Amino acid sequence: MTVLEIAVQDARGARIAREAGADRVELCAALGLTGGITPSIATVEAVVAEGLPVHVLVRTRPGGFVYTAEEVEVMARDIELVIEAGASGVVIGALNPDLSVDHDAVRTWLGVARLAGEREGRNVEVTFHRALDVVPDPVTVLRELAGLGVDRVLTSGGAAAAPQGVGVLRALAGAGTGVQVQVGGGVTIESIPELVALGVDGIHLSAKRVVPDPGPVGPGGGEPGGLEETSPEIVAAAVAALRSNE
Repeated sequence: MTVLEIAVQDARGARIAREAGADRVELCAALGLTGGITPSIATVEAVVAEGLPVHVLVRTRPGGFVYTAEEVEVMARDIELVIEAGASGVVIGALNPDLSVDHDAVRTWLGVARLAGEREGRNVEVTFHRALDVVPDPVTVLRELAGLGVDRVLTSGGAAAAPQGVGVLRALAGAGTGVQVQVGGGVTIESIPELVALGVDGIHLSAKRVVPDPGPVGPGGGEPGGLEETSPEIVAAAVAALRSNE
């Protein structure tokens, strides 16, 4: 069965995903503004309480995926904390300036995740996120990640949107590495059947909509604009599109 993962930013989003029939959520903060950063521990706890498996994005800041030693250390501690708060997986990724995988950072985070999972008495999965989409040879990198022990990758096939990356996605799904390939980035309801047909293991989308902000934005509050929330209609449509093609 192809897994449906919904990217959410709060407990309400997780509740909507669960009630509509999604299999898992990825939790992050500031998705639209930053591409996603690590949420608060209280948010992790609230989302875990909704009952679906929760994979937490661990990313200290927006921008590229080349990190300092201090940032790697902070993210290692974040991994411990979100697993202690009930996360069943973490989503990570790090590169070197030459766009090769930062093996040291990934090994560190994997080791921390596995140990934290053992302490909590449960298996914790590790996903390498869309840093994969900026490397020059994603299939070779997928094999490297398999050797490191990564469970899953999240990828658009290196394209701005997954429906334009089907060639790479097909190659990743057929590489036989044992690493699960989850498609995310620009996934639409209409594109789900084509993406599932590639033989991928999972489909990931945010299913978000923008609603009016009920209050004004003052100095220090950021740029004015709407608020993002998970759409029940989009999640339900994604579930229907996925299940009808299995």
